Amino acid sequence: MVHSKPSPATTPTATSATNLDLNGDVADLTATLMDIESVSGNERALADAIESALRKIPSLQVHRDGDSLVARTTLGRAERVILAGHLDTVPLPTTPGSRGTVPSAWDGETLYGRGATDMKGGVAVQLALAATLSEPNRDITFIFYDHEEVEGSKSGLGRLARNNPELLVGDFAILLEPTNGTVEGGCNGTSRYKVRTKGVAAHSARAWMGENAIHAAAPILQILADYQPRTVNVDGLDYRESMNAVRINGGIAGNVIPDACEVEVNYRFAPDKDVAAAEAHVFELFAGFDIIRTDGAGGARPGLQHPVAAAFVAAVGQAPKPKYGWTDVARFSDLGIPAVNFGPGDALLAHSDNEHVTRGAIHECLAALRRWLSAEL
Repeated sequence: MVHSKPSPATTPTATSATNLDLNGDVADLTATLMDIESVSGNERALADAIESALRKIPSLQVHRDGDSLVARTTLGRAERVILAGHLDTVPLPTTPGSRGTVPSAWDGETLYGRGATDMKGGVAVQLALAATLSEPNRDITFIFYDHEEVEGSKSGLGRLARNNPELLVGDFAILLEPTNGTVEGGCNGTSRYKVRTKGVAAHSARAWMGENAIHAAAPILQILADYQPRTVNVDGLDYRESMNAVRINGGIAGNVIPDACEVEVNYRFAPDKDVAAAEAHVFELFAGFDIIRTDGAGGARPGLQHPVAAAFVAAVGQAPKPKYGWTDVARFSDLGIPAVNFGPGDALLAHSDNEHVTRGAIHECLAALRRWLSAEL
């Protein structure tokens, strides 16, 4: 058995890891993973438990970088696929009576709790495959990474790509984000902007002495209200775009005419354009206003024309759909690896106070991947 050892800089502090049963029911494994709270920044205990389980599998080479893990088979197959999932969740809900918290809870065949859909069901499927798929038809790289639910600069997947790009080499990648068991190809890009107006401060009792910057932002809102987002066909899938105001800041007191206002705009754009092209579109739309881009991440084309991707879609047996939100398939696309989203659960339930997934959905996801990775080539 060969294991690569993490460098001293990334070796985690020794802890008593939870024992994970990778050979039992994958839905019960999901519940166990959910019971290990792993809000972004607190993934260590879950990473420890997964590392302990993976290092018991003789066929895997295991590497750890901080709270991210890579486990690889080296069977000499003609193709290598990547199965990836993040370990972190958004913060726990504070609403009294919420069912999207920790620990998890079963209600019949439905599992409630934080991470049920986003995305510990997908992580459980990865682990079950790692433990039970002894002779896959392709070599497999399993990636479990930290800090997906926060700013991109903290991403464990991004860190792995910088520190150990050789571990992320592959012919095709599947990100086990929730898709209701349907392949979702590529993803939209996203960018954020601040469109700003200036005025002159004055006492609100003598408003005529000033210029109201909030009032001056009315044309910005009108542009957004009138905007007709496009639907763009990219490689056979229709990606719906959107542009919206998501935050407005202005004013300092209840009796002061505001001298500054800032409208934050989020543009979700189809993967036919990059961040620069998206920025050019937004700047043209708001010509004459003071505007800056504060964030941006390109999307990913679906890549379904690649033979390995087509074989996977055939194994799932459902027509693929576009992914409207941004996901880490874009990071794989940047590495030249075609990637899709495919996982158990409804993405609309992610981050909700009612987050849940059914036992059947987790079983079906595992069965589809096992079918594809076991079929004769």
